Amino acid sequence: MKYLVTSMIAALTLSGTAMAQEAVLYDFDGAFDDATFAVESAIVGQGLVIDYTSHTGEMLNRTAADVGSDVKIFDAADIFLFCSAKVSRSVMEADAMNIAHCPYNVFVIEKDGKVQVGHRTYPEGVMQEVQALLSGIAEEAVSD
Repeated sequence: MKYLVTSMIAALTLSGTAMAQEAVLYDFDGAFDDATFAVESAIVGQGLVIDYTSHTGEMLNRTAADVGSDVKIFDAADIFLFCSAKVSRSVMEADAMNIAHCPYNVFVIEKDGKVQVGHRTYPEGVMQEVQALLSGIAEEAVSD
């Protein structure tokens, strides 16, 4: 199932003003580790290379006490960062400042036993090429 949610997952400060971005979420029927494997496989299956995997959930849990918090945000959360030479060239030839959206990412979160795969939304126009790429990856990951 797909959801649009307003979230402060990422803030964009192109004009000096932070803007909340929306995210598209897909429910995953399985364990967090299975979801991360499915996302990795979907990205690599597109011929893309994962540049970095951010273990954001581990970092947030590990550092909570250090920043004076006892709030557990996620049970687990990983973010996979990557780029597509073809899609990036297309959107940046249309507007070089679309570099602000790169690299792209797909994330997996687990909260209260619910596992979801998601990605941020992108502006109308040429950036919908990126959104279509990310939606395809997420949809493939949750359908396996």
